[in-house]
Formats: sequence, structure tokens, C-alpha cells
Amino acid sequence: MLDINLLQRAATQIRRDILRMVHAVNSGHPGGSLGCTDFLVALYFEIMDYKKDFKMDGINEDLFFLSNGHISPVFYSTLARAGMFDVKELATFRKLNSRLQGHPATHEHLPGIRIASGSLGQGLSVACGAAKAKKLNKDNHLIYTLNGDGELQEGQNWEAIMFAAHNKVDNLIATIDYNNAQIDGTVDKVLSLMDIQAKFKAFGWETLTMNGNNIKEVVETLHLAKTMTGKGKPIAIIMTTLMGYGVDFMQGSYKWHGSAPNDDQLANALNQLEETMGDY
Repeated sequence: MLDINLLQRAATQIRRDILRMVHAVNSGHPGGSLGCTDFLVALYFEIMDYKKDFKMDGINEDLFFLSNGHISPVFYSTLARAGMFDVKELATFRKLNSRLQGHPATHEHLPGIRIASGSLGQGLSVACGAAKAKKLNKDNHLIYTLNGDGELQEGQNWEAIMFAAHNKVDNLIATIDYNNAQIDGTVDKVLSLMDIQAKFKAFGWETLTMNGNNIKEVVETLHLAKTMTGKGKPIAIIMTTLMGYGVDFMQGSYKWHGSAPNDDQLANALNQLEETMGDY
């Protein structure tokens, strides 16, 4: 049975982790991480069928690829809170010789990390390859991926979008974090995506929309997406979020894309987020 309260408690704690990790090294990307927390919690605590005994081959389990790798704080915290590695390791984020680098990297051998995702625009292509491999191996598990909206300004994404539809990669569920914010300003001002849902439809994808900061809606939409797999088309979910969600002075501002809170800002932010699972 779905326990929304448990998911919300996990999301609140992970938001605390994100803020403390970034603050500790005065470096990282809190805005998008906070905005995507509910999505990652839904995936790892409710939706995906995956193994805690991590193996790179990913056979007989669902796989997730984070394309917008700069939101590594939320990814690391979610993996740790889901039991992939010790939560205490979060304290090493972005430090020398840590497995938790600013962008995920496979050579660190951190459980849950399947690709290095520092350069934007590559994750969807990798996801297409993994999804095709699942089909060739007659493995009925699914591939999930997350892309940023500004990331879709990279041309490689559109090659992957064409490839997936042409090759009927119908075991792929791609989610776009549509927060309309990137490092230089709003996506609409930097390079507008215009009607992104219409574009995916025109390219031959099934599409859904959801409020990415309503965890119940996220779970329900992802479950719906799963029922649409295996029918000849890849699925894209346009997920509306607020950058910095959960912290009032960060919400909706692109300025928190890659800025760490100072001591006073951290204290203010943590006062807005209850400690629910114990700080690391």
C-alpha cells in the first residue's frame, strides 16, 4: 500500500541533506536538486524494481539514468536514504578522494551510478541504448531517465528522441524537469523550448504531464506511464517543478542553480524542513 507520509518524510530529509552537503563545501547545485527531490523519492522508494546489491550489468532490474548530473546532491542522498550506501558518506560530498564527486562518475564505483553525467545532453542517448539492450536480452524491465529543460537545448537529445520513436523503444520513460530555470536565467529567455509536449508528440512519443512537487501526483503519473509501455512508443513526462522547492527564499529563482547557502541562509532553510530520518 502506498504510504504518502513515508515518501514525504523521506523527501523532507533528503532536502535537508542537499542543503547541508552543498553548504559544507560552499559548492554544488541546490536549486534543481530541491526541485527534483519528490521525483527521485517516488522512483527509488515506490516505483522502480531495482536491486540493492548493485551490479553494473543491470540485468533483471529497472535502471535509472540521471542526465542532468549537476543535481548530484539529490541523487546521492536518495541512493543513500534508499539503502544503496551508508548515509554517513554524504558528509564527503565534493571532497578530495570522495566517491561523491560534483558530477557522478563511474570510476568511483558508487552504487547506483551507471554513467558519468557531467556533460549535458548525453543521458537520453545512453538510456536508449540500455532500453534496446533490455529488448535484445528479453528483459522486460524498464529504463527511466531524467533530463533538465535547459539541457534539451543540446542537439544530441533530439537525435535520441528521433531514434527512440523510430526504433519503437517502448520500454523507456523519460522525464523532463520543466522548471524554466538554468544557470543564465529562465529557459524562455535563454533559448525557449516553446511547446515541449507538442514537440515530443510530433516526434512520435506518448506524453504525460505532472506536478513534480506533488509526490502523490508523481507516483500516480509514473504508475500510469508504466501501463503505457510495451505499446510501440517511448513515453515522455513533462514534469513542472519549482527550482529550490521547499525553501521559501530559493523557490522559483534561477540564482540558486549553482549557489550554496551561507550560514544564516542554511539555518533559515533547515528551520523550514523538519528532520525526519536523522541527519547524517
